[in-house]
Amino acid sequence: MAQLWKGAPVAAALTEELSQRAQALVAKGITPTLAIVRVGERPEDLSYERGALKRCEKVGIAVRQYLLTAASSQTDLMEVIEEINRDDSIHGCLLFRPLPKHMDEAAICAALSPAKDVDGITAGSLAAVFSGSGAGYPPCTAQACLEILDHYGYELKGKRAVVVGRSLVIGKPVSMLLLGRHATVTICHTRTADLPAECRRADVLVAAAGKAGAVSAQCLAPGQVVLDVGINVDENGNLVGDVDFAAAENTVEAITPVPGGVGAVTTSVLARHVIEAAEKAIG
Repeated sequence: MAQLWKGAPVAAALTEELSQRAQALVAKGITPTLAIVRVGERPEDLSYERGALKRCEKVGIAVRQYLLTAASSQTDLMEVIEEINRDDSIHGCLLFRPLPKHMDEAAICAALSPAKDVDGITAGSLAAVFSGSGAGYPPCTAQACLEILDHYGYELKGKRAVVVGRSLVIGKPVSMLLLGRHATVTICHTRTADLPAECRRADVLVAAAGKAGAVSAQCLAPGQVVLDVGINVDENGNLVGDVDFAAAENTVEAITPVPGGVGAVTTSVLARHVIEAAEKAIG
């Protein structure tokens, strides 16, 4: 039976530290503040938003929500981004993606001030992740994977890591973070030949395909650590990951559950980035 690497203890440790830093900022007259920008009502966005609101409340971060309908224009969204950029009392911005297809997502991400990019959506932040410079903020979900591995004492050096998914939101940045810890990384995707065989070679398997059941029983092997990043809604309205959890539970060494795994830590990483941005703002 696999160990369940739950996110709650990881998040709790981060929250305690961040609460103290938030209190120190308030004592200096600064209230760390996050802007949440959501276009439409995708279930996975709503789930993440609820978690982010709860985490920010626990830490002591103020939140301002900017909610637009899926039919909103690109101009409407750009005006919101510009307003956030101008407001010095806002230290970080979380923009839910993907955006509706009628919007130019790249242009909108580029419009956000890099100083307020706490989720690694601007070119500058991504360049920092890929170069390993340490500047900027990596995408929160990608960083959450590393936080879980660290908390549970997993040494990445020399390990074989396989990432299923190549998006700029999770797949590519988490691959670079793993590489930065001296893992040997393979990135898989929908056109990978013999995906199960590639996955079975992994010591660490990161499932970030964005599709329920994308990582099947045939992809799993004894001794693996599986980080399930997927957030999907099944036919019964329940949140499920990308991994066949029932198969994994009886095969691998450890797995993060969905819900209650990577997502719980993601909101804590988001909170840490907001705190860091507020600290930088006052020098």
